Order: sequence, then C-alpha cells, then structure tokens
Amino acid sequence: MVLAANKPDVLITTYLEMSSKDEFTSSFIQATDIEIVKMEMPDLGFYKFLYQSVGEEWAWRDRLVMPNAELRKILSSDKTQVHVLYVSGSPAGYVELFKHDDDSVEIMYFGLRRDYMGRGLGKHLLSYGIDSAWKMDATRVWLHTCNLDGPHALTNYQKRGFKIFKVEEEPMPELYT
Repeated sequence: MVLAANKPDVLITTYLEMSSKDEFTSSFIQATDIEIVKMEMPDLGFYKFLYQSVGEEWAWRDRLVMPNAELRKILSSDKTQVHVLYVSGSPAGYVELFKHDDDSVEIMYFGLRRDYMGRGLGKHLLSYGIDSAWKMDATRVWLHTCNLDGPHALTNYQKRGFKIFKVEEEPMPELYT
C-alpha cells in the first residue's frame, strides 16, 4: 500500500463537475482485446474484489467496512450502475455511477488495477463512464478526488472536461490511517 510514513496529515478533496455534455472531451482507444460490461446482477464478492484491487493502493475503505446488506442495497438500486473493464478477458478496472434525486450523476468510484495502468485504459474507461452518465439523462456529471488518489487522476478528469467547483481540506480521517 502507498500510505507509508509519508502519508499526508491533511486530506484534500477536490470536487469536479461537467454541466453539459458539450464540455466532454472523450478519449477512447481502439483495441480488440478490451470490452466494458455493465454488471447486471450485484455480486458482492466480485464487486469487493474490484473495489479492493483497484482501491487498496489509494486507501479506499468505505465499501469494505460497509455492512453487506447496505452494499447490496446500493448495488441493487436502479440508481446505481457498475461497468467493468476487461482486457483479454481479465477484469482490469471499473466505474461506478449513481444517479442522485436531483438528476445529477456522480462517478462514485473509478479506477484500474495496478497491472493495467499506463496503457491509456484510464482515459478510455473514464470516457465510457462519462458517456454512460450522460445517457442516464444527467443534469450534470460530477465526482471527487483527493490527495490519496493516483497521481494522474485529477489531470485525467480535467482533460475529459471536468471543472473544479470546490476544494475541502480536513485532518486525515482515522479511516485512512
């Protein structure tokens, strides 16, 4: 795990949004060995595998400490979509979308497993997720990232057209230590 002695004392969370599909700059790659499949049935074991293998390095904890019944309810909701990226048949990452009551769609979780980083798959999967969010009749698409996430996350979001609308700083929550 990345969080070692040099873990920051302050959590900096950056919120980004896209208020129109016209702001979206996609970046899809052409490859015959990749596909993205919507998870149609909540499979907690597979979901937790994805969540942990994508997020362990970045201190993702929320879904691992959540009771299974609560997680199953979220994943079973018609407001939630989970899209899994496969490379040559192996799960490489995922994007999770949630449609809020105000019709905004939040990219709740997004990322790749370590072995699939550095190949352009992140911008491809993010582009797919943004496009899917707009297809959910979103009034806006938004997300947040923080200083514990991958070093290219913020840049990738901004290159896709997201604009920063809020930055918050707080002492590092105990959950991430």
